[in-house]
Amino acid sequence: MISSRRNPLVRKLRSLSKKEGRKQYSSLLLEGTHLLEEALKTNFFPMEVIATADWFDGHQEVLKKMASSSLLTPVTQNVLEAALSTITPDGVAAIFPLSGLPKLVKEPKHILALDRIQDPGNLGNLFRSALAAEYEVVWLASGADPLNQKVLRSSAGSVLHLPFERIGDSSSSSIEMLVSKLNIAIDNNYQVVGTKLPNKKTKNEVKPYWDLDWNLPTVLVLGNEGSGVHSSIEACCTDFVTLPHSSLVDSLNVASASVPLLLERQRVKMVKGIQ
Repeated sequence: MISSRRNPLVRKLRSLSKKEGRKQYSSLLLEGTHLLEEALKTNFFPMEVIATADWFDGHQEVLKKMASSSLLTPVTQNVLEAALSTITPDGVAAIFPLSGLPKLVKEPKHILALDRIQDPGNLGNLFRSALAAEYEVVWLASGADPLNQKVLRSSAGSVLHLPFERIGDSSSSSIEMLVSKLNIAIDNNYQVVGTKLPNKKTKNEVKPYWDLDWNLPTVLVLGNEGSGVHSSIEACCTDFVTLPHSSLVDSLNVASASVPLLLERQRVKMVKGIQ
C-alpha cells in the first residue's frame, strides 16, 4: 500500500488534473465513485484504480464490472487527499485512456454550440442538460476545459456519455472556426438558433422558443456568460428565440436558460405521444 505523499503516483495524479498532464500521459483522471460508475456504464474501462483498502472492500460489485487488465493500487486516505482536487475524497480515483472518450458515430441531428463558456459549473450543467435532451454532440469554442474536475463533477458524468469537439486553440481562432462550422451546417439545411432577450429591439424576427420546430436538424448556439454570443457567430443564426421572464431580471444564467430550449423537443414528443 502506498502511504507516502512523496510517492511519484501523487505527482502523476496531480498532473492529470491539468490539461498539460492529460496530454503528457494521454490519460484522464476521474475522482470519486460516481464518475467511475458513470464511465463503466459506457464500457469505458480504467487502466488503473487507486483506492483505499476500505473502498476496495466495500465496492466489490463495481470491481467486477471492470476489465481484468485494470491495475488496482491501494493507497491511504492521506495520499488521496494529497493527490486529488476533491477536498474530501470518497476513497477512489481512476485513470482512463483519453482514447476511450465518446466519439460521434453518425451525422448528428441536434448540436449544442457553446461560445466561450468560462464557468466550469455552467459548462458541466450544459453537458448534463444536453444529454438529457438527447443532443448528439457539443461544439466548444474556447472556454472552460470539459475535462476539468469541476466540469466533470457538475456534469454528473455527462461528459463521459456525450461526444464533444474543441474548436480552435485561442478565443479568436475558435470564433472564426465556429463561424465556418455554422455556415457549413446552414449549407446542410440545419437551422442555427440564437437567443434574444425578451422585448429587446432587434432587426431580426424573434419567436417564443415554443414556436420553433426543434425537431428539424438544429444547432443551438449559446454564448459567454458576460458578453454573450460573439457578433460574428450571431450573424450566422438563421433563427432567434426568446424566453419570456420578468423585467426585474436582466438576463438568465446560460445554464438555466438552456434547459427549456434543449428540452422543448422532448416536451413536444411527450405531449404528442411520440416515442
